[in-house]
Amino acid sequence: MRKLVFVVLAACGGGGDDGVTPGGSCSATPSDVSGEGTYYAADGTGNCGFDASPSDLNVAAMNSVDYNNAAWCGACLEVSGPTGKVVVRVVDQCPECKHGDLDLSPQAFGVLSPLSAGRIPIAWHEVACDVNGPIAYHFKDGANAYWTAIQIRNHRYPIASVEAQVGGAYQAISRVDYNYFVQESGLGPGPYMLRVTDTHGQMLEDAAIALGDNTTRAGAGQFPACP
Repeated sequence: MRKLVFVVLAACGGGGDDGVTPGGSCSATPSDVSGEGTYYAADGTGNCGFDASPSDLNVAAMNSVDYNNAAWCGACLEVSGPTGKVVVRVVDQCPECKHGDLDLSPQAFGVLSPLSAGRIPIAWHEVACDVNGPIAYHFKDGANAYWTAIQIRNHRYPIASVEAQVGGAYQAISRVDYNYFVQESGLGPGPYMLRVTDTHGQMLEDAAIALGDNTTRAGAGQFPACP
């Protein structure tokens, strides 16, 4: 049986002055980041390792400068362009894009400008994702007791860290570029006690998360929306 321990750590930590670090104050809209918007044939998959999302194609690829070892994966951004605004979810990395740039799905780009424009000025900032239900733990295909790779899904805010309780104490699990938290020596057969912290310092703790191979396990709770 799962249990949830929810802790709020310091009412949301600060982000970078240039606005490109996920997180920031919960009490104010973060500063806009400026760049250029383009579009590509997005389907929800990409460097972040998520599944295709045919029912939600308002997605984007983050430029390689700001991608920051998958720190933005799963984050939601409000993007403004010449003819409107749209909220997108970050699912990929754009290697050729410069600081501040986003490569958008055609569906999202079309809200901001006619597709014929090709490249447009944009501004964006982080917003809460409109998610339902608890966070989820997805175990990568091939995950086992001796090589354990966990991805956090369905989260309201970007993920800062994942820890596993080993020998009665929490140990951080390293994040890799394709958006999994990987313990190269494995975490044992499980079940696991896991602690997940978002970029606002809010924490969720789940007990008895069973190991799986290409399997998703539901957590017990969700990060609350910042006021």
